[in-house]
Amino acid sequence: MTPQFTLAAAPSPPLPSTTTSPFLHLNLNLRHSTTTMSATPLDTIFKQKNTLRSKVKKELRSMDPTLRSQEDEAIQTIVLEAPWFKSCKRLCAYITCGPLREVDTSKVLSEILNNTGKGDHLQAMKKLYVPRIEDKNSHMRMLNISRMDDLIPNSMNILEPAPVDAEGNERENVMFANEPVDLFLLPGLAFDKSGRRLGRGGGYYDTFLTNYQELAADRKWKKPLFVALSYSVQILEDGIIPITPNDVYVDALVSSSGVIPISQAATEMCS
Repeated sequence: MTPQFTLAAAPSPPLPSTTTSPFLHLNLNLRHSTTTMSATPLDTIFKQKNTLRSKVKKELRSMDPTLRSQEDEAIQTIVLEAPWFKSCKRLCAYITCGPLREVDTSKVLSEILNNTGKGDHLQAMKKLYVPRIEDKNSHMRMLNISRMDDLIPNSMNILEPAPVDAEGNERENVMFANEPVDLFLLPGLAFDKSGRRLGRGGGYYDTFLTNYQELAADRKWKKPLFVALSYSVQILEDGIIPITPNDVYVDALVSSSGVIPISQAATEMCS
């Protein structure tokens, strides 16, 4: 039976649907809600987010492993062939955590670090930064790595960059780099086609992306493209995902069906 639940989030304008997510057919009263997001207390929004997180996690747990593998392969192939990926020179990307059931990034990272692309598949060497969680206060750094051996498991057995390299030198922190990042490949629990992203509740990415956008603005750098990787079951109907003023929107989604541009910048880069 399809789960029934109602959230008080204000809906976004409807966009054409091309996904097969089971959430698209939920009987929700979002369109007729008289409660606006600005009038909804934050604690209520956080409760709504947690309710939705539980629903999406259940869908991910029940996802067929063969289908998951097929979507992983398709999504990474789409990323590697995308013009915005081929042209980027510096990017931040997440290291997949299997228990969290995130879209796999191992093929993309291997291509970047080994530069194994043929022809124009990878037009140039790319500089890669990956996340390192520093504490439980939403503090995350993005550090440069040049090989997979630069990663070590943390206390939760999630691979992260060691703070220093083999020679004992501190790894470059993207926040102190002299050149801008072109692209962020982002994880998440759920997304919609208006750009809303539901994280796992720690606030690490929203905090980091906000700080990086401020840095880019201060240095008069072009805003990097925020691209989220998503299984089909993670793309929800517009308006389901509650938002707060601190939530950062994504520019585009990549699912196994293709790239879904959202922002004007993404539309221009995908055209």
